[in-house]
Amino acid sequence: MKNTVQYFRALADETRLRILALLLNSGELCVCDLTATLQLPQSTVSRHLSYLKNAGWVNDRREGVWIFYMVSADNDLKRQLAEVLKERLADIAVVEEDIRRLASFAEGAHCA
Repeated sequence: MKNTVQYFRALADETRLRILALLLNSGELCVCDLTATLQLPQSTVSRHLSYLKNAGWVNDRREGVWIFYMVSADNDLKRQLAEVLKERLADIAVVEEDIRRLASFAEGAHCA
């Protein structure tokens, strides 16, 4: 039950929901992609990613100096919630704008 409470607590923040929506839409993103898309400081994005990772929502992998994040769907509850979130969050105006902004970036061009 404790893990389930953590999953839902992690969803109780607009920035974390926006991050999840982008990850669900894109599969995998680095912090610089999220920072540029959300137009938030790197420290803010990293803090929210850390929260999502500790709650079990995201996994990461390192590639050189970059850390890439993806949604973790390692159990049925998270898979089902992720499906609902992907479908429902995409209809929210701010998320639609985030997805458009991310798509407008040339891949890797804004990460230096």
